[in-house]
Amino acid sequence: MSFLEAGADSGGPTVVLMHGLASGSHMWEPVLPQLGQHAHVIAVDLLGHGASAKPTSGDYSLGAYAAEVRDLLLVLGLDRSTVVGHSFGGGVAMQFAYQFPELVERVVLVSSGGLGADVTPALRAATLPGAAVVLQTAAALTPRWLARLTHQTARLMPGRPAALSGADLDGLATAFTSFTDGGARDAFVQTVRGALNGAGQRLEGTDRLYLLDGVPVMLIAGSRDPVIPAAHTRAAHTLIPGSRLEVFDRAGHFPHVEDPHRFTALMREFLAATTPAQTGQESLRRQLQDASTEHTENHDTG
Repeated sequence: MSFLEAGADSGGPTVVLMHGLASGSHMWEPVLPQLGQHAHVIAVDLLGHGASAKPTSGDYSLGAYAAEVRDLLLVLGLDRSTVVGHSFGGGVAMQFAYQFPELVERVVLVSSGGLGADVTPALRAATLPGAAVVLQTAAALTPRWLARLTHQTARLMPGRPAALSGADLDGLATAFTSFTDGGARDAFVQTVRGALNGAGQRLEGTDRLYLLDGVPVMLIAGSRDPVIPAAHTRAAHTLIPGSRLEVFDRAGHFPHVEDPHRFTALMREFLAATTPAQTGQESLRRQLQDASTEHTENHDTG
């Protein structure tokens, strides 16, 4: 796995940043310098993304992604950390917290997937048969310079859809360019098919949000997110007692890119104002047992 690092000598807490689909650690660069002044920051390239390996027979499930991040942190000698996930990376962050509660101090979800079924039609289309061939053909027929020109022109068009911010267009251009890499393209399709179907997100984490009880949680969304509705984040906030909700007005799917100063300030405040969780296997066991008992009692009452 490849990763970017900042603030190794800061003396602050460890923060792990996880990107979304068809992206990479580079998307955190706007916040790395500032955040690195107050924390030891690791921005990972998930398997199949960025400069990390892209095995054709790799395991691109949420559980595998979470385990790979765990392995990287252990190799680096890092124990407990605050995990931050954007978009699909939010699903990985939640899975990481569920699988390895003893390693998690806080959770931050930014425009996170896994909190509802709705998702942009373009992502749903990637689950269809032949999606990899279509992406390969489109990437091959469209030179990178033309993709960049189209992207730059779209940014300047006053009539472009209001929901598409400059950061959203940047993200789309980066994703499209990554599809020229066969390994990244195949990894994208395999990951999408594991997380989505024709109806939308097939993996929804809302029924397990109770497992974050006792963990400081901050939820961030852009009010004009064209990929994942901000309503998902607002709904999750109501399901997580004590969680913090921050909605970036007029921001799209990349609020941390559109306003890195605000994002960094929120992170600094969140790290300073919250007490790291001390959860582990025993507390997770109690939560699961309580949930099982409640389910049984409700079933008996019904």
